[in-house]
Amino acid sequence: MNIGIVCYPTFGGSGVVATELGKALAKQGHKVHFISYQQPARLDVFNENLFYHEVMISMYPLFDFPPYETALTSKLVDVVQFEKLDLLHVHYAIPHASAAILAKHILRQKGVNIPVITTLHGTDITLVGKDKTFEPVVTYSINESDIVTTVSESLKKDTYQYFDIQNSIEVVHNFIDFDRFNKMKKDHFRKAIAPLNEHIIAHTSNFRKVKRVEDVMHIFCKILETTPSKLLMIGDGPERAPAEQLCRELGTCDHVRFLGKQEAIEEILSVCDLFLLTSENESFGLAALEAMACEVPVISTNAGGIPEVNIDGVTGFLSEVGDVASMSANALKLLNDKALLKQFKSNALKQAKRFDIKNILPQYLALYEKALAMQQA
Repeated sequence: MNIGIVCYPTFGGSGVVATELGKALAKQGHKVHFISYQQPARLDVFNENLFYHEVMISMYPLFDFPPYETALTSKLVDVVQFEKLDLLHVHYAIPHASAAILAKHILRQKGVNIPVITTLHGTDITLVGKDKTFEPVVTYSINESDIVTTVSESLKKDTYQYFDIQNSIEVVHNFIDFDRFNKMKKDHFRKAIAPLNEHIIAHTSNFRKVKRVEDVMHIFCKILETTPSKLLMIGDGPERAPAEQLCRELGTCDHVRFLGKQEAIEEILSVCDLFLLTSENESFGLAALEAMACEVPVISTNAGGIPEVNIDGVTGFLSEVGDVASMSANALKLLNDKALLKQFKSNALKQAKRFDIKNILPQYLALYEKALAMQQA
């Protein structure tokens, strides 16, 4: 197949999943064309079946804001025609799905029929999508898509709840590539972080309000009162500075490292004992899955799709959003019991293997075949 993938090029979950999916498809011999305003962060390999098409935006004095959606639509029309694409798979409702639907209508007038598969990832539904400014466009784009998928049962339920959706929605969970994410022997790195063999705890996010990074800092403070530990804060965003300030106020800075954005996150996770995910909402919890693939149990909230990944009392523990006391107690329950921690590490890996890309990729391919068959009917 000749597939066009539209995604954000950032480290966010939707961009990561879209890019990893495209790379996996290319390995199987499909031609994959990424279409975005910048090369996706995870598109770091050379493959004869991978292509990148940059969306260029011309600025005119008339415009206060760059007309990205219009530029993207035009680029989609161009790439579909020139590269003779079989289908478009767009990740995130705004502006990707809406641009793809407009491109589909334009191409139809030119005698080209292109199916559009839309994958909803979370905030495009639970945050941006609920804004009345965007709701009609989101609803129309979803209903006009040939196939719609969500990354969790929770997000599917939210989509039907928040929008007047007539289309059927398929759940295709996010995935992990075990060729990359697995526990590596990094004793030298662990010794550098925890020279006295302290526990190592990690948190990864884009440091936005919804991630409740301040809860991570408070949980770690409670842990540190009982057992020697180090905290690795991976990622960057608007809440990083307040988290650093809170670290100073709590007096934990000697035990906390802010690492910023990291490419080889699997190497860091390989030396960790516990992962904290304190989000107010998560459509799936990809960061938790990456940790579990590296045999790291997860202490998390029970928000959104997280319970579909982190199984309470098996791969980690779930608590109500903001319940720092419960999450701290659960973390200490594992850290203070070596046998239990070892069992949870094993359980985490076993659960993560359910989401191996080798299990998920055939689901997407089946939907692609279905979309093509619908187009030909």
